[in-house]
Amino acid sequence: MRKYLKFILLTLFAVLILWFFGRNLDWNHVGESLKKADPIYITLSVLIICLGYLLRAIRWKVLLEPLTPSSLSELFATTTVGFAAIFLIGRAGEIVRPMWLPMRDRRVRPSAALVTLGLERIFDLASLVAFFAVNLLWLTPPAGREADFRYVEILGWGMLAAMAAGIVVLLIYQRRSDRFIVWFGRLIDRTWIPKALQKALVSILRQLAAALHILRDWKETFWLVFWTLALWLSIAVPTWLVLIAFDLPVTFSDSLFIMGLAALSSVVPTPGGAAGAFHTATAASILLIKNQIKAEDAAAAAIVLHLVYFAPAIFFGLYYYFHGDISIERFRSLMSSEHAVEEIETDSPDFEQRSDHSPLTSEN
Repeated sequence: MRKYLKFILLTLFAVLILWFFGRNLDWNHVGESLKKADPIYITLSVLIICLGYLLRAIRWKVLLEPLTPSSLSELFATTTVGFAAIFLIGRAGEIVRPMWLPMRDRRVRPSAALVTLGLERIFDLASLVAFFAVNLLWLTPPAGREADFRYVEILGWGMLAAMAAGIVVLLIYQRRSDRFIVWFGRLIDRTWIPKALQKALVSILRQLAAALHILRDWKETFWLVFWTLALWLSIAVPTWLVLIAFDLPVTFSDSLFIMGLAALSSVVPTPGGAAGAFHTATAASILLIKNQIKAEDAAAAAIVLHLVYFAPAIFFGLYYYFHGDISIERFRSLMSSEHAVEEIETDSPDFEQRSDHSPLTSEN
């Protein structure tokens, strides 16, 4: 009941933001702007976004390499299904990917998928912040908005510093993981903490330490960074193309700024892929950077950009959902927190033997 109530409240919140987004717009003008958009640029944007899903799957395979072998085709299928779930039910759909992949590829345990997706989010955020902050060096604020952009610049560099500190913490953890895991195991060894949960948390920490071993190999780190940068370029370029499709006077640097704010707004946990929040933040960033653009044109671009980001995932997600060999009953079982903990708890304690790269030993 709590899940349904939460979904209803988030849906109502999305409706409220969408109302705020469109309350003062001339929707006839928005419709005319949508009709004038160049379909060639939009189609090209969609194709590049599809390539981006493949790049996500390739990077996920690189992250899983220290833990277990995996199938690129299954990773691609799981990635698209996961993003379709995020669009349909909001950020609660994040759990779909780490629980769906083990059903398609039995070699991958839920905890391994969960940990590597956590690392994926860290590298995504680090790359996004880096793009955003470095781009501010070349971004020229419009006349009269210098003060606003000064605050944005301070925020951007602050986020970059925070992410650098976070990466340093992860590197330290990877090198001191044995001691930390032992200490953490003693810390949570309490009668009021279920044994299953204790084992699950320790298993996740072990998987995290093994996954982070990729940072000690410069070749693997290079490919991880390479695929991450390629992924974000596959998002930045379509963003620019969509803006060009509406004949908006923006540069590629401008599109990076818009992409950064749009991506940050997508963490809002409303259904429909952060519906409302995404549209409002994207349109506002366009108007902030180019104050001569009409609000209706910015709104039309935001609507199409949202569809370009998520519509391909819906198509692929539905295809794999109806054609995949998936047990709906087991998937529903895995979606419950109790059974998810059981899956993580039952991870083989000698998982590190699946890879010659793992730094852990059975004594951990």
